[in-house]
Amino acid sequence: MQHLLPLRSQQKYNHMLNKKYPAFVRIVEVSPRDGLQNINHHVSTEVKAELINQLSMSGINHIEVGSFVSPKWVPQMANTEELIHVLKQPDNSHYIVLTPNSKGLDRAIECGVRDVAVFAAASETFSQKNTNCSIEESLLRFKPVVQRALDAGIRVRGYVSCVLGCPYEGEIDNNKVAEVSQALINMGCYEVSLGDTIGVGTPVKAQRMVEAVLKVIPAEKIALHFHDTRGQALANILACLEYGISTIDASVAGLGGCPYAEGASGNLATEEVIYMLDGMGIKTGVNLNQLIKAGQFITQQLGIQNNSRVATSGSPSNP
Repeated sequence: MQHLLPLRSQQKYNHMLNKKYPAFVRIVEVSPRDGLQNINHHVSTEVKAELINQLSMSGINHIEVGSFVSPKWVPQMANTEELIHVLKQPDNSHYIVLTPNSKGLDRAIECGVRDVAVFAAASETFSQKNTNCSIEESLLRFKPVVQRALDAGIRVRGYVSCVLGCPYEGEIDNNKVAEVSQALINMGCYEVSLGDTIGVGTPVKAQRMVEAVLKVIPAEKIALHFHDTRGQALANILACLEYGISTIDASVAGLGGCPYAEGASGNLATEEVIYMLDGMGIKTGVNLNQLIKAGQFITQQLGIQNNSRVATSGSPSNP
């Protein structure tokens, strides 16, 4: 005798089968900047350049390569200018550099950078800790930076931190996330990356946050930057893909965290993202085997553990 689900359960099951995911997902690789900024010992320009070249060879053409911040605050980024000068950037690639202020943008323009990024927060306390000013003040500071970048023909990406929780304030109002995101788009950012900085999000919370942002920004201008601190990042991404969001930030070998948020270890490993998307039939243009080699290269150079379970499982890399 056939066992049938109750009507309501059957409807939910049918809904799950009929979910529409994007046909293509764009990966933004953040390991050269976000992944390396917390490494205590100096990482040479040569090693960073080789990492970026290997990531490019894997098929990733959107890469955060560094930041023009004061070496006093982030010593690891002190050689960003030198790095940009030695990189061989393919014509179809976007090498992104963080520029938190006008001085940073000056340096980016001098180096011929084509893509920069600015970052705000959805938490007032985190904004004070990270940028020494309120959310409103940070947005006012960024407005002339973004406009000058656009006038110079430079694309600008926006970041919003603490979208699913703050180490100082706890839960964050989804409407505040939407408000800050809309402000960044309105000033000229081509997209906003929504960051779960401390990795506290869960799928339903991630969906509710995204729903709030979608009321003011279209899906094609939203990226997801979910940390895997508590093992929820892939589940959160999967939960949000059905909303039409098709850009994901990740870090090869799971490198990185946030220097301004205690315990915010665990960027999501790019290898895990590609493995999941490959298994879903979603195209990324990324060769997983080559990506694994890039992760193995940088972790061997740094003498640290590779945090990608796909890379270290010993199982076939293609699902």
